[in-house]
Amino acid sequence: MKLENIKYSVLDLAGVIEGQSVLQSFKNSMELAQYAEKLGYTRYWLAEHHNMPNIASSATSVLMGYIAGGTQKIRVGSGGVMLPNHSSLVIAEQFGTLETLYPGRIDLGVGRAPGTDQITAQALGRNPLTINEHFPRQIKELQTYFSSENRESKVRAFPGEGLNIPIYMLGSSTDSAWLAAEMGLPYAFAAHFAPDYMKAAFSIYEDNFTPKGGLQTPYKMMGVNVIAADSDEEAEYLATTLFQTFVNLIRNERKPYQPPVEDMDAIWSPMEAAYVSQKLSHTLIGSRETIRKQLEGLWEIYHFDEIIAVCHVYEHRKRLETYKILKEAITSTF
Repeated sequence: MKLENIKYSVLDLAGVIEGQSVLQSFKNSMELAQYAEKLGYTRYWLAEHHNMPNIASSATSVLMGYIAGGTQKIRVGSGGVMLPNHSSLVIAEQFGTLETLYPGRIDLGVGRAPGTDQITAQALGRNPLTINEHFPRQIKELQTYFSSENRESKVRAFPGEGLNIPIYMLGSSTDSAWLAAEMGLPYAFAAHFAPDYMKAAFSIYEDNFTPKGGLQTPYKMMGVNVIAADSDEEAEYLATTLFQTFVNLIRNERKPYQPPVEDMDAIWSPMEAAYVSQKLSHTLIGSRETIRKQLEGLWEIYHFDEIIAVCHVYEHRKRLETYKILKEAITSTF
């Protein structure tokens, strides 16, 4: 498989920029989705997070409906729904509704993390003692609710029953790889914040994959941060917004996305810089040519089938340009 043959998709957190309203963030997401569709991107996923003032995608299913309603053919999905935060039946009904409205375009990506801090996780009603046992059962419940064979059950999903809604396993550790392999699900790894475990996770997934349903071979998706520009220097400058975001996470300072700066050393400590560098070791930053080389290097190691790219750039126009340059880097149209 050549790099030109991989699929490329968008992961969006509906980021809130300093000085910008949440409504504008939603409008920016719509513009990006429409632009990605024109560029030929495969899917547009939205991530579930809570209690974070710089991320507006907490009501993931609602925002998916907004994006799907403003586009024509790009697949729209969750990247992902944090399933232990919800009832399986409610998610089946929500996604059944979306699939009914936008047939053949809805993806259900699921994860088990809270998507927030522990105090907020408690407010969501999660029980950490039962999650590892309950999460696989919830996925099977979803598969049952979507199945036509569930029509004799006393509990059914309307709408949802009999609809072909693909389920994707999301993960940032090796635990999810074992489960994705056992269940025969496509697997998306969060290398945009947990790159250290990806090689082991992909190996476990491939070595233990059991064909089930419509997926006969493993399908690997790599989530990465991408910041692209006409020059490496400009991309590095734009990337300081991403660097500041991770520094704020370290410091537990929940700020909207900050504008880029000329000198990160005036902001982070050497220890913070090392931590951010490790967390962002698989981030693609640079010009078309540089992004292409970085992608080729990653593909030689991981042989992924699809890249799903998230872009933390302060200026919306520059974010649109990143996705254009990424597409050009993959397809070698420059």
